[in-house]
This record gives sequence, C-alpha cells and structure tokens, in this order.
Amino acid sequence: MNEIPFAVIFDMDGTLFQTETVLVPALHKTFGRLRREGLWQGDTPVEKYLRILGVPIPEVWRQLMPEESEGVRDRAAAWFLDDIIDEIRQGNGRLYPDVHTTLAALADQGIPLFVASNGRQRYLAAIRTAFLLERYFIDFYSLDRFSLTSKSALVKQLLNDYGIEKAVMVGDRRSDIEAAKENGLVAIGCQFGFAAGEELAAADVVIKQFHELAAFDWPALVC
Repeated sequence: MNEIPFAVIFDMDGTLFQTETVLVPALHKTFGRLRREGLWQGDTPVEKYLRILGVPIPEVWRQLMPEESEGVRDRAAAWFLDDIIDEIRQGNGRLYPDVHTTLAALADQGIPLFVASNGRQRYLAAIRTAFLLERYFIDFYSLDRFSLTSKSALVKQLLNDYGIEKAVMVGDRRSDIEAAKENGLVAIGCQFGFAAGEELAAADVVIKQFHELAAFDWPALVC
C-alpha cells in the first residue's frame, strides 16, 4: 500500500451525523422493552445519553445502567443497536447541513478522507449505506472492528494501516481532540455537535458550521 502524505479523519456522531435524530426514538424503544421485561424502572435516560455520547459503547451502558449486571447491559446494548439501525433504515436520520457538498469539495481536491468512530461497525455501515458515504471515504474505522478501547488507539491504527504521514482530526468531543493530540495531528473541533463546556478548548481550530471546512488551506494547516 502506498503511503498517504495527508488525510482528513472524521468522527461520525455529532460531526457528520445528527445522531439525536435516531438516537432518541431508538432509546425509547429499547428502554420500553427493558421495562416490559422487568429489567428497568423509571424514565428513559435520554439527556444522560446525550451528555455521554461519544464514549466507547460499553462505558455508555455502564453509565446508563450502573446498578445492572453486565449481562443486562449487554442485552440492552444489543437491542439498542438493532433499534437505532432500524431507525436509520426507515430514513429517520439526518446528516448535518452541507455535509454532502463539503465532502464532495474535499474529495474533488484529492484529499483522502476517513472515518474513525466509537460506533459499532453495523451502525456505521447503516449510515454509510443510507447516505451513500462510500463515494467520499476510503475507509470507516470502528473500535469493535479492531477490538480497541479508545479513539486514540483507533486513530493510531488507521494512521499505521494506511501509512498516513500527516492528518487532521475533525470531531465534536474531547476524545476526538485527545486522539488528535496523542497522535500528533491537527485537531478541528465541531461546535455544532455534542461538545459541552471546555471540551474543545485544546482544539487547534473550532468551526461552527460544517461548510467552513471547504474553505480551509489544508497544506498550511498541517505545516
């Protein structure tokens, strides 16, 4: 495989995909089933999920259901994955405004594009298929594809696999910024995603709208 001198790596949730458009109805379905099975009492923890979105999946369910067994959390995670993919396949999800046009503009410049996400492979595949994203991206990396436990390790795997010399990481959570910094990359923070407080404080650049990426001088950004 030839080395790639420069690439842009994107997070998925809160960066390309408006996750809440499918997450909220899917979460209600999953917790409704948990209640019917006698495995959960109380309301669906929607706000808590939105606050922690972006952390690895096992940690999500440990935080959502801290008193439950690992087996119950695994069942909930499996049901939720099915429910959220069903929402995507029904056409209920949305990308952020200008994602298609901006990605097309970057691809037209010959910039290699990748996705590195904490989301599961089946979830990423559903989004990729629903929005025809394979036309822009070379590859989609997920933690479960490589049995990794952090975004930083995932980005390192991607860089090594493709021989990428320099890259920019675009994401909306602290884990994206940390993944960039720990791998010597430029970090672009997305203020329109799920970041809260000072999560993007260490980013090199912060954007308020996705289309801002189309106007960047990419060689100057990584020099």
